[in-house]
Amino acid sequence: MTARSEHPAVVAVLGAGSWGTVFAKIAADSGAERGTDVRLWARRPEVAEDINLRHRNTQYLKDTVLPVNLRASTDLSEVLAGAEIVVLAVPAQSLRAQLRDIVGLIGSDAVVVSLMKGLERGTDARMSQVIAEELGLPEERIAVVSGPNLAMEIARQEPTASVVACTDLDTAVWIAEACTAPYFRPYTNVDVVGTEIGGIVKNVIALAVGICDGKKMGDNTKASVMTRGLAETTRLALALGGNAETMAGLAGMGDLIATCSSALSRNHTAGTLLARGLSLAEVNASMTQTAEGIKSAQAVLDRATQLGVYMPITENVVAVLQGVITVDELGPRLLARELKSEGVSAP
Repeated sequence: MTARSEHPAVVAVLGAGSWGTVFAKIAADSGAERGTDVRLWARRPEVAEDINLRHRNTQYLKDTVLPVNLRASTDLSEVLAGAEIVVLAVPAQSLRAQLRDIVGLIGSDAVVVSLMKGLERGTDARMSQVIAEELGLPEERIAVVSGPNLAMEIARQEPTASVVACTDLDTAVWIAEACTAPYFRPYTNVDVVGTEIGGIVKNVIALAVGICDGKKMGDNTKASVMTRGLAETTRLALALGGNAETMAGLAGMGDLIATCSSALSRNHTAGTLLARGLSLAEVNASMTQTAEGIKSAQAVLDRATQLGVYMPITENVVAVLQGVITVDELGPRLLARELKSEGVSAP
């Protein structure tokens, strides 16, 4: 890899949903004084036009004003030309197909950053693994960003911390410096596995907590599900080679708290709607963006089963999603389990 510039001249973000647009805003605010050109790929022309003419993405971010050094296009080659950082913010289950469209458009030294929080159904692959397979990139050119990052709060410039993870710490630091804004502080680590797993499994746990909320269960119930959810997330992360310390940080506990507690969380909202009696099809139809926990829950359970990791909350959420049990049976099934000692190692 050639020597990098101190700051990237061009940052490309693929995906103009709420989180993709907000991250593009962060990068544009971070690089405004350095002349960084931030380009956002939008699938639909009307979204690109809204961003370019009115400096807004009204469908996803309402009246949030976007920086002038952020522009959008529906042309992938235009967005990716000369980009030193390529940020991926597309639905996890469509990532592989999207990568096949851009494989020849990414610069030979570009770093690819994943904002996605899901496992690929069918392969159970993490997003960084899909990126490596499809683009043929070494691990030091692939990074992930995760943490308690509710898009609308960041759009309002409410103080937020996050994590940039890459096996090469210098690369993580370089990316972090390119997305540091007065309202957004990224920390760094080299635990890509743990950072991704924390972001993936918390969506499944948030579905469970949303169901508890929808059923008017109390804070004791929700705190219990969140705490035991963190324990089973940690077990899976450790089995895959992640670090327990990551699970106690922003990408683990921090992301879990935000996603399970906020009405802004798509996964929490989906769980609440299920508890109110909507079918899975009705929940999906009522939401403008993907609740990744619904898409990834089976893949998480499959991976855990392969590794011999017991994840009872995930198992029962999958049972709800598949119609094997009702939302009313979720709590009793969890409480009826055999008594165990508490701890990450205790199933």
